[in-house]
Amino acid sequence: MRHDSAPHVIEDEIGLRLADPEPGWQDRPDMDPVTTGPMRAGIVSRARFIEDLLADRAGRGVDQYVLLGAGLDTLVQRRPELAARLTVFEVDQPGPQAWKRQRLTELGFGIPGGLRLVPVDFETDSWWDRLAEAGFDPNRPAVVTSTGVSMYLTREANIATLRQIAALAPGSTLATTFMLPIGLVGPDEQRLREFAERGARTSGTPFISFFTPDDMVALAEEAGFRVARHIPHEDLIRRYFAGRPDGLLPAESEQILVATT
Repeated sequence: MRHDSAPHVIEDEIGLRLADPEPGWQDRPDMDPVTTGPMRAGIVSRARFIEDLLADRAGRGVDQYVLLGAGLDTLVQRRPELAARLTVFEVDQPGPQAWKRQRLTELGFGIPGGLRLVPVDFETDSWWDRLAEAGFDPNRPAVVTSTGVSMYLTREANIATLRQIAALAPGSTLATTFMLPIGLVGPDEQRLREFAERGARTSGTPFISFFTPDDMVALAEEAGFRVARHIPHEDLIRRYFAGRPDGLLPAESEQILVATT
């Protein structure tokens, strides 16, 4: 959010150091601060929402946190006071995770005892089995998050993941994002979506699954969650963008589902 006015929804200078982008990265077309503003705001608002949700659940005694497709998440490094109350399981592909481990070491953060890096090849391996091997206790409540992932999976794979997480101990929470059908967003955002989807196809990871909020809630309930609710786009605006001097608003393409067991 360096290009945006204060107050910042979330600040992550550690993530920038971790990524270590090549010189000139800010000049790339996909980094244009004006045209990418809504997408950028959407990403940071979902991250802030999930961290607020996690802090709430940790305050109620939940002490296991699972990130499916963790990427370059830096909660452990940015929020040590919160991470100290949790065992954090970062689940991701072996190659990117090995690179992240190396970067954390190079930057002097290391791998604290409460952080478990769980490498999983999602195409051939069972993330559930690897999670258990890393010390996860399915009989104790947990918070599980999966952001920016569902659109790359088939509908069947999304349903299977929902069913797996719904089997966790009572008091567990899933926070996941899902992509709206493009026809449900406005014309300006449709142009941004087309740009994003074109880039995803070019990189070999096309968007293949889209859900309406009602569909996603229904799938979660059918999977076995006790309660499932959609977090409206307007809720994120009210929480994190009300009264901003720059008029920045998040894109609405990617929405949030919160479900509890």
